[in-house]
Amino acid sequence: MLTTPENEIAAGSRADTGYRRYVLLVLCAIYAVNYIDRQVVAILLESIKAEFGVSDTLLGLLSGPAFALFYTTMGIPIAIAADRSNRVRIVTVCLALFSLTTLMCGLVAQFWQLLVARLLTGVGEAGTGPASQSIISDLYPPGERARAQATYAVGVNLGIVVAFFGGGWIAHHHGWRYAFLAAAVPGFLLALLARLTIREPERSGATAGSQAPTFRECIDVLWELRSYRYIVFGTAMSAFAGFGMAAFVPAFLMRSHGLDAAQIGALFALVVGIGGGVGTYLAGVIADRMSRRDPRWNMYVPMLAALVSLPCWPLFLTSENLAVTIGSVMIPLALSVVFIGPCVATIQTLAPVRMRARAAAIQLLVGNLIGLGLGPQVIGIVSDLLVPIAGRNSLRYALAAGAVASCVSIWSYWMASRRLIVDLNKRPDFAPVTPVSPR
Repeated sequence: MLTTPENEIAAGSRADTGYRRYVLLVLCAIYAVNYIDRQVVAILLESIKAEFGVSDTLLGLLSGPAFALFYTTMGIPIAIAADRSNRVRIVTVCLALFSLTTLMCGLVAQFWQLLVARLLTGVGEAGTGPASQSIISDLYPPGERARAQATYAVGVNLGIVVAFFGGGWIAHHHGWRYAFLAAAVPGFLLALLARLTIREPERSGATAGSQAPTFRECIDVLWELRSYRYIVFGTAMSAFAGFGMAAFVPAFLMRSHGLDAAQIGALFALVVGIGGGVGTYLAGVIADRMSRRDPRWNMYVPMLAALVSLPCWPLFLTSENLAVTIGSVMIPLALSVVFIGPCVATIQTLAPVRMRARAAAIQLLVGNLIGLGLGPQVIGIVSDLLVPIAGRNSLRYALAAGAVASCVSIWSYWMASRRLIVDLNKRPDFAPVTPVSPR
């Protein structure tokens, strides 16, 4: 059974239950706003393409690397600050910043200005994730972290609901610029709320006056944890599939099946937002319950989710029937982010206390460089290359890259599960971890 340091458990129990839940919900809402600002561009791509006359390659650049470049590179220095200073202040400042840059996206006059605004949006969003994950880990003990981190991750699904349903409706009736302007407003309000009502938690497991290790020391420690390396790569592959789908499935449904932005927004809101939110939360609950007997279930859960999705890909990519296409894409879309809760919880448990924000930032760095940076971009490039052969259906075949990435993620989670027990036992503040067989 997984055993943990008494001071970590005490830290989780000391915090008032109602306050812990309140902080978790506010951080979940902040994550939702993060995803509204990040994903609203996907439902707007066809409108942006029509106004500026750009290619799918440039659309892939806008929805992927333009955002990911600064999002990933700024995550590390901000995470270093989060391991050493007030995390709540970092979250609120970054939240206000990326809300401001989202506002700028709706005011641009040329495509290159939109690219620059998306770059700057990545700077602000880089600071909220690692600091928030670290705060949650100090409020919840290891046995409750997968569910807590999964609850936080439901912000992804809530953000997608608003981005696609609200963004699609606004874009259809008022134009894509107003969708950006509306997406910026909630962030300013949440930044003020968090600053006034959330206090910096005590770092669980850290001795008084302890100093955060250097970044080089952090890299050395994490590199020795082979399961951490596999988890990081696995989440990157899951992100490749997820971000690629989120960026181009709406455009594919418009081009190949004639749906409009409002219809696709409603579809994504129901499937990814509501269905995905339930799936993400239940994945955390299942991972918490099963990992009490065997911590490797934190890897088995995302692995099984990807396996369930695999048979749906061929139907989605090849069917000419709209009902079959929508029915087959529902499961991959709904399960696209269930990996976050179990994987983040495992990373936060593997990493020493004063390395948690940086462990999260490194995972986000690799995951977003590969997933967000390459996912939409690779699919966009392949789509353009296939136009002479497939015409308007080029995007149909380019999306197959997501299925390949999903297969690689399954292998990565399996490899991580084989090393996880050994790596947990390397932590000096853990009693030996032994899987408990069912009776």
